[in-house]
Amino acid sequence: MKSSMTISMTHSGSKKRTYPILKFYQSLLAEFKKQQTGYSTIAIIGQSCLGSVAVMLLLMRGVDQVINLFILFLVTLLCMAFNGAVLAQLKTKTTFNLLILSIVFSCSVIVANLI
Repeated sequence: MKSSMTISMTHSGSKKRTYPILKFYQSLLAEFKKQQTGYSTIAIIGQSCLGSVAVMLLLMRGVDQVINLFILFLVTLLCMAFNGAVLAQLKTKTTFNLLILSIVFSCSVIVANLI
């Protein structure tokens, strides 16, 4: 087989697999970067209200268990982390990731308390 004339195959033409959720995240991040000041202002109001609803539902159930106090602490911490990131003018990606984390956690607490 030494004398066979085969063409070596390269992987330069291979396409990378793109995940739809990653494309959606990248498009939201690009939009957030373009108008960071306006979106941050709106996001502070929205996620603070969402966090307040999550805390209210936790307090309505009672905080007699340690786990409820810990969840209350986490909701407050994540909301304040995003607000602090906006005020400190951290990198756009860090601020955006904190916003998503805060919203997802607050929504999961709300859903868990309503069920």
